[in-house]
Amino acid sequence: MDLNKFHWIREPKNYFADEGRIEITTEPHTDLWQQTYYHFRNDNAPVFQTETDEKFFSFVVKTDFSSSNHRFDQCGIVMYLDSENWLKGSVEFENEKFQHLGSVVTNHGYSDWATTAIPADVKTMWYRFSRRQDDYCIECSFDGVTFSQMRICHMWEGAGTIRFGIYACSPEDSSFTAVFTDMSVTECMWKAHEGQQPDTD
Repeated sequence: MDLNKFHWIREPKNYFADEGRIEITTEPHTDLWQQTYYHFRNDNAPVFQTETDEKFFSFVVKTDFSSSNHRFDQCGIVMYLDSENWLKGSVEFENEKFQHLGSVVTNHGYSDWATTAIPADVKTMWYRFSRRQDDYCIECSFDGVTFSQMRICHMWEGAGTIRFGIYACSPEDSSFTAVFTDMSVTECMWKAHEGQQPDTD
C-alpha cells in the first residue's frame, strides 16, 4: 500500500513506517471511547489512515502485539470519521490468562463494546475490514487465510467519503510497541447477502 496516502490523526511521538511495516509505540492514557457506561470521553489515540470514496472493498492487516503487557493495551483496525463516529477492532490485553478480542462501534457519540475471551498467549491477529456502501463488517483471523466474522454494523455517517487504517493505544499507565504488516486493499470479500429478501414495504 502507498503509505504516502496515509495521514496521522494525533501523530505519536515514537513510530516507524515504511512500505512493509509500521510500528507505533503507545503513550499512557490514550484511547478511543465515547460516553457509554463509563460516562467519559477519551479521544486521543493515534490513528494512521487513508481516504476513499470506494463503496465496496476490503482492507486487511496483520497486527503483532507481543509486547502488550498491561490491561487494555490494544492495536488493530479503525475507521475514524470524527470523534463521535468511528469503529475499531482489536485484541485488548487483560491479564496473564486471557485477552479480549473485540470491536467497538461509535455512532453519534455513543460507543458499544462486543468481546470474546481468547488465550493470553495469542500475540498476533489478522483483521479484515469490509465496506458495502454504509454497512461494514469486521473479521479476524489467526493465520491470515481463514477469517471469522466479529461484527456487522451500520455507520450513520458512513455513506460518503470515509477514512480507514490502523491505531494503537494504552488506556492506562502503560506503553507497548504495536507492529502492523501485510496491509492490502482488495475487492470486497464480504459478499452480498443471499437468502432472505429485503422488505418491500
